[in-house]
Amino acid sequence: MSAETTPDAALAPLGPPTSVSGWGRTAPSAARLLRPRSYEEAAAAVLACGARGTIARGLGRAYGDAAQNAGGAVLDMTGLDRIRSVDADAGVVVCDAGVSLHRLMEVLLPLGWFVPVTPGTRQVTVGGAIGADIHGKNHHVSGSFARHVRELDLLTADGTVRTLTPDSELFDATTGGMGLTGVILRATLQLLPVRTSLMAVDTERALDLDDLMTRLESGDHRYRYSVAWVDLLARGAKTGRSVLTRGEHAPLDMLPPRARRAPLDFRPRSLPAAPAFLPEGLLGRGSVSAFNALWYRRAPRHRTGELQRISTFFHPLDGVPHWNRVYGRGGFVQYQFVVGYGQEDTLRAIVHRLSRHRCPAFLAVLKRFGDADAGWLSFPLPGWTLALDIPARLPGLAALLDELDERVAGAGGRVYLAKDARMRPELVQHMYPWLPRFRALRRELDPRGVFRSDMSRRLGL
Repeated sequence: MSAETTPDAALAPLGPPTSVSGWGRTAPSAARLLRPRSYEEAAAAVLACGARGTIARGLGRAYGDAAQNAGGAVLDMTGLDRIRSVDADAGVVVCDAGVSLHRLMEVLLPLGWFVPVTPGTRQVTVGGAIGADIHGKNHHVSGSFARHVRELDLLTADGTVRTLTPDSELFDATTGGMGLTGVILRATLQLLPVRTSLMAVDTERALDLDDLMTRLESGDHRYRYSVAWVDLLARGAKTGRSVLTRGEHAPLDMLPPRARRAPLDFRPRSLPAAPAFLPEGLLGRGSVSAFNALWYRRAPRHRTGELQRISTFFHPLDGVPHWNRVYGRGGFVQYQFVVGYGQEDTLRAIVHRLSRHRCPAFLAVLKRFGDADAGWLSFPLPGWTLALDIPARLPGLAALLDELDERVAGAGGRVYLAKDARMRPELVQHMYPWLPRFRALRRELDPRGVFRSDMSRRLGL
């Protein structure tokens, strides 16, 4: 169904064009920032946007240029941040697109409900989670975020607000569509019941990549959440050595007596913010190699049933505000790809290639994906996904990642659009076979090209 909005006067920009960048801080561009406070103001801004169009933006945690729009407008959606209703019996929440996952956890955990999917940060908005169709440590069980969206309201280029459900093409184009079908205004989400705000965590070391893959394949079915940290600087027989962490939401009877008094308490800890200016090269090969070796040695060989806070298990880096500054002014690239089951040799070849290049990645994680969801540009497919952070000024990085893109595309895999800032456009078609259909729907729905981003121009989306 759909409803027409009645826009007020066009929303005034917040001052002159502002430099906007992704979390990786590699390719900033200038745009007019607008912050609507109502659905009507959002519609007015869309209808009044100029020739360079507009794109919605949440909390800016896309690593690349997906929420930038050079010379155009960017809609800061964090002003639309109301939780509209909570059904505490059925576990259903209706909220605005600008509500963060952190805010949902604050409200819902005391009621015994948890977000169904969370990435490595809770500082993302619901609209961003849908637009990127985010995934987490539980994809092999729960799929990606869009699987748990009952319906959403989408503001399209003509000012119409359309209510979409999972049985529609526009819903599938929007979930994972990187904001290019319209502005998500509101969503209805199905939640996950929990008894406590703690996690029961099992940790073990893997000697090398093959050992890790064997452990993941043989044991992931016993856990809701599973992820492995990989030492990409280890070489020789140690290549791919890892620390595997898996967990479940802890049952009430597992908590010590004192914790049972407030089993759903949610109080994330925070450290001081990273300094605004740090020297280049702080995360070089030598320092990261030393860190990785220490991290691996300090990990338990095998430990079961450790109780951890939700924030510790899911979002450790959220405890360090502005942690992206540690990469210096040059910023960093987060590279994430997936290759299907049966393409393990491609995964091995990429890990060995990264090891030989001595990529100083202290954040490198391997997970297994389950069944793909219906989003036309959704990233996950059944297989292996590796994500790593790399200083953007690493010598030879551009050529290395181009080489890896070719390997991934040749194996039928894909690179995650929400983290991309540099992929060549000719490879996108091979990675995302539904792209022609996505482009056709965009032309039909948005003939003026209202919704644009630096990414959409760079990749021809």
